[in-house]
Amino acid sequence: MVAVSENVVTTTFGVEVLAAPHLSPRMIESMTNGRYEGNEISCGLAAIPKGARILELGAGAGVVGAILARNIDAVSILSVEANPTLIDHIAALHAHNGLDDKITVRHGVVLCNADAPEAIEFFVRGNFLGSGLGQGNHPRAKGTSVPVIRYSDLKREFPHDTIMMDIEGGELEFLRDADLTGVNCLVAEFHRGIYGVSGMRQCKQALRGKGFEMNDGLSKGTVKVWQRRAADEAAA
Repeated sequence: MVAVSENVVTTTFGVEVLAAPHLSPRMIESMTNGRYEGNEISCGLAAIPKGARILELGAGAGVVGAILARNIDAVSILSVEANPTLIDHIAALHAHNGLDDKITVRHGVVLCNADAPEAIEFFVRGNFLGSGLGQGNHPRAKGTSVPVIRYSDLKREFPHDTIMMDIEGGELEFLRDADLTGVNCLVAEFHRGIYGVSGMRQCKQALRGKGFEMNDGLSKGTVKVWQRRAADEAAA
């Protein structure tokens, strides 16, 4: 169990953020000014409806999920984070803000293939924003074994209609293989710099093939809002 400070370093969108070793002064300043993950937060608050059941893939510092839980009525959120150094701090953030009844954090990596291993190597870097599955070549990345959560199992355990996703390039594999039946809204940061134009095209093709269209009006920068087409939603 990691020792967690109860010292509040800033407040953002009604969420009190606790001191933590992974939060640099620049990050804290960015949270104070409302710029930290600003596009994700803006898109999520604009697109996710009251009462949504949200699967958050890539909780990061836990701040984005906490903001959604604080500011969208009657939501239920399961946040999944692979970086083991963040889990206790995320849970403490939720508890401090009285959000335990709305949001839960779970440690692991979500994969879709049925023959996925029980665990996979995840690479932790000093700046948690750069950590990920494909960071093994980075000189300061440290590999650690992380439990795999199969998406089919997760859907049974936590039925959800919304996905909030920031998984540092892992979105290509997830979207290609995931059965998104029952999901009506997906807010994701896309990392074209990792998988290129071809990979970005595959992400779009996968989502359109699963009944989604991008909402250009709600999307911002690299964060895109995808919503199920009305005809597909009615059929479901």
